[in-house]
Amino acid sequence: MNTAQAANAEPARIGTARGGPTVLRILLGTQLRRLRKDRGITPEKAGSAIRGSHAKISRLELGRVSFKERDIADLLTLYGMTDPADRAPLLSLAREANTPGWWHKYGDVLPSWFEVYIGLEEAASVIRSYELQFVPGLLQTPDYARAVILLGNPNASDAELDKRISLRMRRQERITGPDAAKLWAVVDEAALRRPMGGEKAMRGQIEHLIEMTGHPNVTLQVVPFERGGHSAAGGPFTILRFEEQELPDVVYLEQLTSALYLDKPEDTEAYMQVMNMLCVEARPAFRTKAFLEKLLAEIR
Repeated sequence: MNTAQAANAEPARIGTARGGPTVLRILLGTQLRRLRKDRGITPEKAGSAIRGSHAKISRLELGRVSFKERDIADLLTLYGMTDPADRAPLLSLAREANTPGWWHKYGDVLPSWFEVYIGLEEAASVIRSYELQFVPGLLQTPDYARAVILLGNPNASDAELDKRISLRMRRQERITGPDAAKLWAVVDEAALRRPMGGEKAMRGQIEHLIEMTGHPNVTLQVVPFERGGHSAAGGPFTILRFEEQELPDVVYLEQLTSALYLDKPEDTEAYMQVMNMLCVEARPAFRTKAFLEKLLAEIR
C-alpha cells in the first residue's frame, strides 16, 4: 500500500464514528502519524513545517488539540500527498474534527481535562469501570448526583448544580439510548452503603440500580466487605474500548484537578488484568439484584 492509499483507507468510515470531535481528532492524528513515519520524517521537521515544535506534532497526532486546516494541508504536502483527490478526505475530516460536540454548551462547568473523557466515553462501545467511593456516574440518579457534585463544588449556585447534573444525565444516554454502549461496572460495597444525599436519595439510587441490572447491556458487580483487600488497591479507574481498530483502549484515571489518559498497551493490559481480577473477586453479577434488594430493605 502506498502513502496515499494508507491515508485514504479509512476516512469514509471514520466520518461516521461516534464521539464527535474528540474521536475524529484522534483518528486523523493516527493517519498523520502513519504518513509521517512512512516518509521517515521526524517530529521536529514536521513541527518546523507548520511553524511549531515537535511537541505540537505530538499533540496533533494524539488528537489532544484542535486542528488548523492550514497546518494539515502543509503536513500533507510535506508527507508527499499532493493529489487533491487524496488530500480532500483528510482536509474534510480536519474541518469536522473542529465541530463542537454536544457537550460544548456545558463548557462553563466542564474542565478541559474532562472534556476529552466525555468525547471518548461517547465513542466507546464498551465501558468498564471500578468505583470505590461512589456509584458510577453513568448509573447515578439526579438526587444522588447532586450530593456527589456538592462535595467537590460546595459553593456552587443552584443554577450551576443543575447544569452539572444535567450534563451527568445527558452522558447516561450513552448506555440507554440507541446503539447503547456496554457498561460493566464493579462497585465496592462501601459506595453503596455510604448515605449520599440522605435516606430518600439512597433509596431512589438503589431502586435505580435494581432497574438498571435488568438492562441487557449493563453488568453490575459488587465487591463485598468480606473480601478484605482486593486487586484495585490503587483506586477507581475506567477502561474504554472502541469499535474502530485505529483507536487503542484508553484507561482513565481521575485526579483532584486533572486526569491521566493511558493508551500504551503495557499500561492498558495491566489495568485490564486488574479489572478481570476484580470481576472474579466480586460477587457474580447474577447475585447483584438480590444484594441490592436486601440493601434497599435495610434503608427503609
